Amino acid sequence: MSTRIENQAWPALPLGEWRATCDTLHMYAQIAGKIRLALSPPEPEWAHAAMYVSPLGLTTGPMPYHDRTFQIDFDFVAHRVDLVVSDGQRRSIPLVPRSVQAFYRLTMQALHELGIEVHVWPMPVEVANPIRFDEDVTHAAYDPVYAERFHRVLVAVDSVLKEHRAPFRLRHTLVQFFFGSFDVAYARYSGRPATPPSNDLIMRRAMDAEEVCAGFWPGDDRFPEPAFWCYAFPKPDGVEKLAVRPDAAFWSDALGEFVIRYEDVRNAPSPPAALREFLTSAFEGFSRLAKWELPSP
Repeated sequence: MSTRIENQAWPALPLGEWRATCDTLHMYAQIAGKIRLALSPPEPEWAHAAMYVSPLGLTTGPMPYHDRTFQIDFDFVAHRVDLVVSDGQRRSIPLVPRSVQAFYRLTMQALHELGIEVHVWPMPVEVANPIRFDEDVTHAAYDPVYAERFHRVLVAVDSVLKEHRAPFRLRHTLVQFFFGSFDVAYARYSGRPATPPSNDLIMRRAMDAEEVCAGFWPGDDRFPEPAFWCYAFPKPDGVEKLAVRPDAAFWSDALGEFVIRYEDVRNAPSPPAALREFLTSAFEGFSRLAKWELPSP
């Protein structure tokens, strides 16, 4: 009974079957994320730009606006985006096939009607061949079946990452959803600084501390299927030879991180247990090679 329920919560999510919807939702999320970025007090490692998994989909969480707060919620059950304000006002945008251009216009119009004026740079980030939100009529797909599957995966993964996160005693992040990379991520820090790999604004602010980061993403052109990943920065010497469990996990030279395919986790006798094993063994191996000084449990 337990395994059956777990596997229902981990549905098939082949990228090729919903790539158009995934790419469109990525752009929708970038619009909401950039609004959060524009209004939230800056935090280290871009934490102020993160979104979060919610029971119904994704949320920006509360954002300050003068004497009010508001949030943007993606509901993949009722298939709508809700803009909710602390004074009781709200607007909803149905999630249906529509262009990014139209979604951007409707979102900014709804904010204006709610008395919220915000300026965002309308150029997507961390994607190849970006198209301005106000010009993007290319991405316009929405398949509610796969949006709901994506939601179920997010909820399952979020729960396991939170369980993995709970006992760690040094600085670490919340379990976060990043609109740029369109992934769920969780990072632990050793407390030592690091030199960013480039002077790019995103890297300069995101990679200035020694970390081990893990998460899930639905796939992209580099790896066109959903997968879990884990990396250490700076990369420790000999990391490729680590024995990360379960056996299906492997080191990807192309990605520079350990990977385990979502299908291998989904088809395990217990997907949560398989994911926990991956997260734990990868962190133990990375932190040992990097000689982290970990407090006693």
